[in-house]
Amino acid sequence: MHRFSALLAVSALALAGCTATPSPTVTAPDEVGLLAAADLTGRDVAGIIDHLDVLPANVRPEDLSAIVYSDQLVLSTPDEEISMDLPEDVAYISVAPFVTHTHDCTYHSLTTCVGEMRNARIEVTITEDDTGAVLVDETTTTFDNGFIGYWLPRDISGIITITQGEFTGSAPFSTGADAITCITDLRLQSPALQRL
Repeated sequence: MHRFSALLAVSALALAGCTATPSPTVTAPDEVGLLAAADLTGRDVAGIIDHLDVLPANVRPEDLSAIVYSDQLVLSTPDEEISMDLPEDVAYISVAPFVTHTHDCTYHSLTTCVGEMRNARIEVTITEDDTGAVLVDETTTTFDNGFIGYWLPRDISGIITITQGEFTGSAPFSTGADAITCITDLRLQSPALQRL
């Protein structure tokens, strides 16, 4: 069983695009101990995700991996791993807009992912495909990690559009089963470049 748990932990970390090197040893989960060690006691899964994603990069927990999947949050240290189910009605999508540099990412790592546009003022519009409903329309600032995260209804798809000055870009999203939670291909370009 321990061997399977270790293999599962290594496989999960390999799929998350922004992760540190995984530890091959995982013991029986101690949720209370792990949450206490990471100063996350008393937070529900949404609170943990929101807290970790906005942390300044220089104070992120160095020995904690926190990866958001479409249906769960997996927290792990070199010694143990726990998973927490996400709410049934919403999913978390994290977006790192970029102009020049990006990285591949499938599942958002709350403790290791870093995007190009850190602490950048941007305009965000998120529109659902089926109904055309505008789910988000705001001016905001990316987190210190260069991402901006949103809780969106489950089982929908749509378009995320981000603008900064004359630069704009869009990317599709989905919140269905097994959907990615880390969008790093939303490139901001000037209108002249978009026409090329």
